[in-house]
Amino acid sequence: MPLTDKSQPKRQKEIMDAAAFVFAHKGFHGASTKDIADRLGIKQAGIYYYFKSKEVALSEVCRVGVEEFHDRARDIAASDISAAAKITATIAAHMTPIHEMPDYVEVFHNERRYLSGDARKPVTALALQYEKTLEDMFREGVADKTFRADLDCRLATLALLGLCNSVLQWYRGENISQINEIARKYAEIVVGGVRQP
Repeated sequence: MPLTDKSQPKRQKEIMDAAAFVFAHKGFHGASTKDIADRLGIKQAGIYYYFKSKEVALSEVCRVGVEEFHDRARDIAASDISAAAKITATIAAHMTPIHEMPDYVEVFHNERRYLSGDARKPVTALALQYEKTLEDMFREGVADKTFRADLDCRLATLALLGLCNSVLQWYRGENISQINEIARKYAEIVVGGVRQP
């Protein structure tokens, strides 16, 4: 792809958005590159200029979906705030992509299993790093005696992710204030449940 053409990144983003929409609504196996092209009103061959296969498009959509979670949590973990504040901020950060880019998040959660081994590896690596970042936040809270000494940090991490990801099943993107309120209440539940009595 010519680096001098400034329209290329914009066009690639449009194709990614279309792929995310199609995969989210039809599933990987139900979708075709023609569906993606039709959504954009372009020829199918135009998709292959950016992605050599449907699986490559899926891999990129999944990567973007998980990268949003990973990068936000990484930045929060590096900040100089308490473990409880980090968990609270990470829950809010987890909700933002669900509101702003639900197709990408849904595809990451529901369609990544269809990636072949090599295509799945970078996506899985980001997901595992995200989980480790969360688990380390819980460990930090145990170490500074904010959280219960008997806390199973791995289980707490999985519970937090399960709670936050369940929003995908019922949230319909009404407005940002609603998702912020959900995040606030979820943080109260999670942090309140792991604090020292």
